[in-house]
Amino acid sequence: MTPTYDKVHNRFKFNGLHFTHEELKEVAYSLIKEGEPYEKVTGDFLIDWLDHRDHLYVTTSGSTGKPKLIKLTKQAMVNSAIATGNFFKLEPGDKALHCLPSHFIAGKMMFVRALVLGLEIDFVEPSGHPIFDYEKVYDFGAMIPLQLKHTLNYVNNFKNIIVGGSKVTKPLIEKIKDCPSRFYETYGMTETVTHVAVRSLQSQSGEKELYFNALQDITFNTDERNCLVIHAPKLVEEILVTNDIVDLKSETSFKLLGRFDNVINSGGIKLFPEQIEDKLQPVIDERFIVAGEEDGTLGEKLVLIIENPRDSVESIHNRIKQLKGLTKFEVPKEIYTTDKFLETVNGKIQRNKTIKKVLER
Repeated sequence: MTPTYDKVHNRFKFNGLHFTHEELKEVAYSLIKEGEPYEKVTGDFLIDWLDHRDHLYVTTSGSTGKPKLIKLTKQAMVNSAIATGNFFKLEPGDKALHCLPSHFIAGKMMFVRALVLGLEIDFVEPSGHPIFDYEKVYDFGAMIPLQLKHTLNYVNNFKNIIVGGSKVTKPLIEKIKDCPSRFYETYGMTETVTHVAVRSLQSQSGEKELYFNALQDITFNTDERNCLVIHAPKLVEEILVTNDIVDLKSETSFKLLGRFDNVINSGGIKLFPEQIEDKLQPVIDERFIVAGEEDGTLGEKLVLIIENPRDSVESIHNRIKQLKGLTKFEVPKEIYTTDKFLETVNGKIQRNKTIKKVLER
């Protein structure tokens, strides 16, 4: 029988203690009244989750547009939790670490997974350098790349870690390739109640897997733009058309090429910024963006924007020209610098706003 949102699993524990439905309401009120700011947000979410309504509203991160409120059914969130549990073979009593902010869907779903699957969840402050019980072995955790970077000395404490929210860099992938823990990059969005597909960040070559694989009861196809179309009837009623251009391997597997609205047409050649950024990672230490700038000859020329670089533009350009695997079309025609990228409240780069700020100055 499929679990429902109005039940709390009898194996669920929150920071070492089990709570019934009514007891958890009291915990939520206490967090709102006496907790730290991050705990108050969690208390607000728990109150919403435990009320009589069959839905709640979640704010998107705003990384690809203005933040907006999206209505999600609680049963869809339960179904998502079950799909994650099945993929990672999570069992009642398994231990999970929650170090994400509860403002957004990723943090909310960590609690839902624990409530539905009967996990023992440790909830800690969602900082860039999370502090948790370094003696405990966790069956499951979720982090952004910055948190994973600062947790490398303790990753053997985890059996499975999902990583999302921003790009996972090649240097970070290199550092985890030989770890016994399993690391997965996720693909999803608020509308799909977090991830609908995952891919391993580890392989014998030290590279991440090329293809994302669907969770159960989810299939894919593409539209006329070669953008991904998601069929996830247990998560969202409508077919969801994305702006993500993909190479579709099967109805349950795809390779992500880049965003349709980011594609650069330079002299008739289509360039995918996300793929070029992957190739540039080994020679640029700072955060950077590849973009298109209006050009009278090419239509758009490829440019590189770097956040507060330590090296000179000339030095960076020389390293780029020596990169193997970079075609002549993928070498930036200009390199710009900026003191600070624009970000969402949860630290995601606001790509379009940052590009506009730099190119229009």
